[in-house]
Amino acid sequence: MVCALGAAVCFGTATVLQAIAARSAAATGPGGDVALLWRALRQWRYLAGLALDGLGFVLQILALRSVPIYAVGAALAASLAVTAVVAARLLKVRLSRVEWAAVAVVCAGLALLGLASGAEGDEEGPAWLKWAMLGAAAGVLLLGVVAGRLPERGRALTLGLGAGLGFGVVEVSVRLIDGFSPGELFPNPATYALLLGGGAAFLLLTSALQRGSVTTATAGLVLGETVAPALIGVVWLGDRTRPGLGWLAILGFAVAVAGALALSRFGEAPVEAEESAVAPT
Repeated sequence: MVCALGAAVCFGTATVLQAIAARSAAATGPGGDVALLWRALRQWRYLAGLALDGLGFVLQILALRSVPIYAVGAALAASLAVTAVVAARLLKVRLSRVEWAAVAVVCAGLALLGLASGAEGDEEGPAWLKWAMLGAAAGVLLLGVVAGRLPERGRALTLGLGAGLGFGVVEVSVRLIDGFSPGELFPNPATYALLLGGGAAFLLLTSALQRGSVTTATAGLVLGETVAPALIGVVWLGDRTRPGLGWLAILGFAVAVAGALALSRFGEAPVEAEESAVAPT
């Protein structure tokens, strides 16, 4: 669980650092996406954000190999609470009382999950599950194509949900990979499901944040990356709670996800920032 919480801290902090760097790059001169990215890559905040993303991904994998998927998913959704707190400090974003309460709710839900979570399930799942994950990853790509043609209101939610499902494929696929030697990775359909699902998720999330409401897209993301993977872990991979604490795990999961949904606007660091926060570096 410590690794899952560490991943949430890394992802949440990286979001704010990259937002500061991106705005600073935009303020230093005009240019297209490539020019802005190049200027952002020359700033330590952006590079630090990328490094935190990489560390967070490693911690996520370690967490998925040691604790149930439902606990990891809820912890990753909690990265929104980290983003909110860090944005309040670095970007001078004002959090309402409701949002501070939501941060507290997320923390309370994670505490309940930590108390109730058992060890990682030891079941391998049915043989078809690996192929199902590969099919689901391909389905995420198709969902992105369909969502791009929807009206704006439905587009952001669908793209966000698709991104969440893609990240969910990654969470489940990590559990379906038996080892990391070439002989074990290459023949395993879960390896390709992980790569395709992760890539598709990043594409859909980027599109959702650019082409629609951040709040709506992030709400879809949180639901997609928590609920379905958690059910798969419980039904087919043997994820369980400590004896007699199943109700507490369900309560903690629901509370943490509800708190994260209340913080959905922090799926992308808010635009309210003082000039000093985005001064060129």
